[in-house]
Amino acid sequence: MDFTPTEAQAEARDLAARIFGDLSTHERLKSAGTGSDPELFKALCTAGLVGAVAELGLLGLVLLLEEQGRTTAQVPYAATCVYGLLAVTAHGTPEQRERLLPGIEDGSVVVGGALREQGGVRASAHGELTGSVSVVPWLRDATHVLVADTGRRLWLAPLGEGTGIAPVELTAPWSAARLTLERAPAEPLGGPGADACADVLATARTAFAGLQAGVCAGSLARAVAHTNTREQFGQPLATRQAVQLRAADAHMDTEAIRVTAYEAAWRRDAGLPYATHALTAAWWASEAGQRVVHTGQHLHGGTGADLDHPVHRHFLWGRQLDAHLGCGAEILQELGELIAHGE
Repeated sequence: MDFTPTEAQAEARDLAARIFGDLSTHERLKSAGTGSDPELFKALCTAGLVGAVAELGLLGLVLLLEEQGRTTAQVPYAATCVYGLLAVTAHGTPEQRERLLPGIEDGSVVVGGALREQGGVRASAHGELTGSVSVVPWLRDATHVLVADTGRRLWLAPLGEGTGIAPVELTAPWSAARLTLERAPAEPLGGPGADACADVLATARTAFAGLQAGVCAGSLARAVAHTNTREQFGQPLATRQAVQLRAADAHMDTEAIRVTAYEAAWRRDAGLPYATHALTAAWWASEAGQRVVHTGQHLHGGTGADLDHPVHRHFLWGRQLDAHLGCGAEILQELGELIAHGE
C-alpha cells in the first residue's frame, strides 16, 4: 500500500484547502444558517474540483473531503461526487456518462443518494419508482437522486414529476429532506444485480469517513489552539497532563479514521476488493469520530458550550456523521457477516 498523494492529488488538495479556507469562514457559515452555500459550491465546480475526481480517484476525493471537513463547509460536495460523478463513471452506460457527467462537473446537476433504507422503494417494470425515504442528505440542493429499490438495484431519478420533497432538519446543516416517490420516472444505473449498489455504498462509506477525518482534525486543531492560549493559574491549559492525554487520544483516533479511509480508497482505486475495508473505515469514523468531537468541545471548557462557537459545528458534524454511517454495533454486525461469508 502506498498512500502518498500523486502530484495531481496534492495540487487538488491544496487548491481545495485554499477555497474552503477562503470561503467557508465563520461569518459565512453563520449567514448560511442551516442551508448550503451555493457560491462556494460554484467555486468548487469552476475550479474543476468536482470533475477532477474522475481522474483523482476515491483516494483523491477523500483528501479533498478532509479539507471540507476541517472547515465544515456547507456544500453537497461528497454527495454529488459519490452518488453522481463516481457512480455514473463506474456504472453508467457510455450514453449516460456522455449526457450526465458534464452537468455534474459544472454543478448544474447535483445528485443526492438514498441507498441505505431497506424496503422503502419499489420499481415497476417500466422504470417508475414508488415509495419513500425518510431522510436524504443534501436533497434540497439536488436535481437528481440515486435510489436503491427493494432488490438493491440502482435508479437515477430527476426531481420533478412524481417526486415530493419535505425539508428535514438534522443535527448538522446538511439541507436534508424526506423523499416521496409516486410513479416517478427513473433510469437504471448498473445491472439488475446488487453489485453496483454494494460498490456505491462502500464508496460512500469511505468518502464520508474521509469527511469525518477532516471534521475531527479541525476540531482537534481548534482545541489545541485554545488550550495553548487559555491560561489557568498562570499556565496554559495545554501544560496539564489530563489535557495532553485527552488531546493525544483524539489525535490517535483521528489518525485511525484517516488511515482506514485511505486504505479503503486506495484498494478501490487499485481494483481490489474493499467492502470490508470500507466498513472498517466507517466503524472508526462512527465510533472514534464522536469521541474526538466530544473531546474538542470538552477541551474548550465553557466556551465549547456556546452554540455559536466554531468548535460546536465540528461537534454537530461529527455526531451527524456518526449517525449517517451507522452505529458501531450495526457496522460490526455487517462486517462480521461479510467476513463469515468470505467476502
